[in-house]
Amino acid sequence: MTKKILVLNGPNLNLLGSREPHIYGSATLEEINGAVAQEAATLGLTAEFFQSNSEGALIDRIQEARLTHDAIIINPAAFTHYSYAIADALAAVSLPAIEVHLSDIRQREEFRRHSVTAAACRKQICGLGLGSYLAALRELKELLGE
Repeated sequence: MTKKILVLNGPNLNLLGSREPHIYGSATLEEINGAVAQEAATLGLTAEFFQSNSEGALIDRIQEARLTHDAIIINPAAFTHYSYAIADALAAVSLPAIEVHLSDIRQREEFRRHSVTAAACRKQICGLGLGSYLAALRELKELLGE
């Protein structure tokens, strides 16, 4: 059976393509999702996508995923730096999760350098643009034994 990956994107990522392209690139979220879906299919995985500007909606999707998905890729965006609630949800569902970021948060403003959500994830991949998501897919394929 094909392993299902939930790809979650947090606040303001719906504005990709027009939002600070010098930091986040020119690809829209739809373009990123399309490339991730294509790579997932190539790897024999299925990807499902969800974006919200609401912390609660992301937590609800994480909790629902424990019954429907095999792993999570999450770009918590600004929630990365202060959402213990998202970190707790990731820990509670016990699904393997990888945190991704388009930019290298370790090279950004001081407040962006620390992630409270990374501790609930198997790995953090950042600074590769779209490649962060694709690398996470490959990691999860190996981790899931696919």
